[in-house]
Amino acid sequence: MKVDRRRILEAALELLNEVGVDALSTRLIAERLGVRQPALYWHFKNKRALLDAMNGEILARAHEARVPRPGETWQDFLRRNGRSFRAALLAYRDGARVHAGTEAEPDDLDHVEAQAMVLVRAGFSPAQAMQLFIAVSRYVVGCVLEEQASPATGSAEQARLDEAAQAYPILAEAMAHYRESGHAGLFERGLELMVRGAEAELASGPR
Repeated sequence: MKVDRRRILEAALELLNEVGVDALSTRLIAERLGVRQPALYWHFKNKRALLDAMNGEILARAHEARVPRPGETWQDFLRRNGRSFRAALLAYRDGARVHAGTEAEPDDLDHVEAQAMVLVRAGFSPAQAMQLFIAVSRYVVGCVLEEQASPATGSAEQARLDEAAQAYPILAEAMAHYRESGHAGLFERGLELMVRGAEAELASGPR
């Protein structure tokens, strides 16, 4: 049976959700497709190349805010882009780990240019624009890495935190806010701080 790139990626993403990135292998993908492993190497020379393509497919399927809307402010686009990127990585098991270390696909460059353009038109230099988008991207990946790796807090963990609260009242208050906000709330707060910081840099003039 012949396999093409599309079928390999579909099988790989299905298996990613089932077994996670560590257990994902070309052997498992070949078994799922009913072919021998060498058939996959015509399309992907190694697992790294496969992960690069899987990342591109994840973003193509689930990242809905890769370019600005007509008339959208750079602040609103930065927020929307960050939220959409986070949602895309969360849509797949170990999505952030798949993304980390990947190389951009050629088609991604059009998106990057459009993203930078909205900031340059607002007054940022090209270097500032790129630094800001890299910072937001790494913030998103870091947040999702933590979120996908976080175990559910059980009663024993909660008891330990409650006990520690007696000795560390400031930390206890912060942790209570953390639990109340959840991952999404904390992400939003951090994203807003980045937007406000960028506004302050823009207002301060060229550097």
